[in-house]
Amino acid sequence: MAKIQMINIEGNPVSEIEVNDNIFNCDVNEHVVYLVVKNILANRRQGTHSAKTRSEVRGGGRKPWRQKGTGRARQGSIRSPQFRGGGVVFAKKPRDYSYTTPKKVRRLALKSVLTSKLQDSEIIVLDKLELNEIKTKTVVNILKDIKADKKALIVINDKNENIIRSARNIEGVKTEFVKNINVYDLLKYNSLVITKDALDTLEEVFI
Repeated sequence: MAKIQMINIEGNPVSEIEVNDNIFNCDVNEHVVYLVVKNILANRRQGTHSAKTRSEVRGGGRKPWRQKGTGRARQGSIRSPQFRGGGVVFAKKPRDYSYTTPKKVRRLALKSVLTSKLQDSEIIVLDKLELNEIKTKTVVNILKDIKADKKALIVINDKNENIIRSARNIEGVKTEFVKNINVYDLLKYNSLVITKDALDTLEEVFI
């Protein structure tokens, strides 16, 4: 089984823990990761874009000039797409971009990213992460002591207002519950800072 060095918030080693090979030592499937990231970004699209076709633009009911005899090309409306102020050809309308990918595909992508993170030494496991007060500077110092990257994803097991509110004002840092982690966030942030109890929950969910 793969092993990770668990540390405390001061950055000192605590113990070496074993992690499940099924999650942290599988074959990395880049194409599956691409499919899931594409799905996540598509689901986040608002799809509120809207442009008017020639039938929706105000005006243009009268024929601008007679059909023949003017020497100009025949036209039926000043709201045709070739006119300034005219309608848009194949105008975009509000639509829903969301779709689903199979559960097995999503799980395989998550396992692939976690394996890649472990191979690149981008996973930091903390024995515990507790704060007595809401203080941003405390979280900044912790991240500095454990040598986390400026772009870090902090994964916790249970709701902890002190941690969430202390970290939310730090640029490039995001706090997430272990049950809500996704492939896109894991790829976006260079360091994955996860508590021991959150890691245990992660392994329980995937085994």
